[in-house]
Amino acid sequence: MAKKSPNNDRKYEQLNEELPGQTQSKGLLYWIEVMGNKLPHPFWMFVWICILVVILSAITAFYGVDATHPDTGERIVAESLVTGDGLRRFVQEMVTNFAHFAPLGLVLVMLMGVSIAERSGLLAVVMRGIAFAVPNKIMLPTIFMLGACGNIGSDAGIVVVPPIAALIFSKMGFHPVAGLVVGYAGATAGFTANFLIAGTDVLLAGISTEVARDINGGIEVSATANWYFMIVSTIMLGIVGAFIAKRYTIPRCQTFAGADQLVDETADPALRGLSDTERKGLRWAGVTVLIYITLIALLVVPSNGILRDPVTGSIVPSPFLRGLIPILFFFFALPGYVYGRIVGTMKKPDDALRAMEHGMRELAGYIVLMLVVAQFIELFSWSRMDTILAIRGAEFLQATGLTGPLLFTMYMIIVAFVNIFMGSGSAKWAIFAPIFVPMLAQLDYSPAFVQLMYRVGDSITNCVSPLYVYFPLLLGWIHKYDKRAGIGTVVSLLVPYSVILFIMWVVLLFIWYAFNLPIGVGEGIYLVR
Repeated sequence: MAKKSPNNDRKYEQLNEELPGQTQSKGLLYWIEVMGNKLPHPFWMFVWICILVVILSAITAFYGVDATHPDTGERIVAESLVTGDGLRRFVQEMVTNFAHFAPLGLVLVMLMGVSIAERSGLLAVVMRGIAFAVPNKIMLPTIFMLGACGNIGSDAGIVVVPPIAALIFSKMGFHPVAGLVVGYAGATAGFTANFLIAGTDVLLAGISTEVARDINGGIEVSATANWYFMIVSTIMLGIVGAFIAKRYTIPRCQTFAGADQLVDETADPALRGLSDTERKGLRWAGVTVLIYITLIALLVVPSNGILRDPVTGSIVPSPFLRGLIPILFFFFALPGYVYGRIVGTMKKPDDALRAMEHGMRELAGYIVLMLVVAQFIELFSWSRMDTILAIRGAEFLQATGLTGPLLFTMYMIIVAFVNIFMGSGSAKWAIFAPIFVPMLAQLDYSPAFVQLMYRVGDSITNCVSPLYVYFPLLLGWIHKYDKRAGIGTVVSLLVPYSVILFIMWVVLLFIWYAFNLPIGVGEGIYLVR
């Protein structure tokens, strides 16, 4: 059995010196883990949740539970799934629900490309280089911010960043499960934060503009309306996320299976340098990436670029951002194959196929689980309970009569709670915006500021929700290292990120509020009358 090297031991000793008191105690996280692990396998859990949704749909429909959509005025009535129509719809659309489940295709396509880069050895060599190139002191915040920024056009960051973070952590001498958790937390809890303008900015701004058309003669909320705040948020998330990783995640993950078998490869001087063949492979892989990026740039940068929006000519939104997954597939697959051909890990084209097949075998459990997850999401939507829950939550907050910071906090908490059950950020904003944008405009708060607060609540509970569509993927990744890890264990690892980051995000927002700083390009906290 391989032992941890002395250098590796020193890393853990230094970590424990910096962060004392890391022994596992019977605190809140312990009980979350214990109770959560009593839950059945996620597949059966979602089966029971589907059954519960069906039963609740019948009860709510019987009692006429309803809500009025604040934007359209439409009366949303709960629909019973315990009917002939409900059964016929389920039987006819069960396969379609699964086949058209968007996250499934995204994960499969993305990881096929990543599998080529991984099986060829390219990712391992690159991660080894990064582990030496980036100082350890900034590695953790870098990974966390990379996760947040990885979602510029889609959910790609959630699929790509965690396994790469696991590789980096392993090279640093830490348990790869800790890397998976940090990468996932950054990409989910920090989903709305970014250094760049992302698809989320465009989607939400469009809804905000539509709702604010009657305020002050019409207000346009641009995609850059929250940009300044989100840039600072990304840095804050990186710093605080790194603290949480050191304080909670890394120490707790040392109890996972295989922790005593981790080898600190960086301690061996022979592994610090690359062989001539590896250097040659990296050079040609780099050339491949450069050519590929140049090609994509030629399709995006010119004002008439093919991958720009054919009508508006804009990049956000555009086919480039909507097609980011296939673009990233080739970004990983092409240099991975070139590197493999040069170093000998891929001697013929069929080796690339085998690499993709290997990646799919590891996703077998995830694919099976998505069969029932897809049904739950559709059943919940068919019953209309998702929309009613969001509307009722917003109406409750409106009825409290709260103002100022207390209102802001309650508003973000309710959004965060609803987000556990209703994943689509744009769908929730279409419900919340018509209520809170006009309501807070009466208190002279700008639609852009209302949108900003919504984005905080909409992101922060992504990581802890077992109903989030990518949670089973994280669970599958962790099971590669420790089959004993249950839902409770994983959630308990993620709870500190959700709670502490939310508190710090609220503090940052209140600092912004206290100094009345601009939150984006041409946007402030208050309305300009």
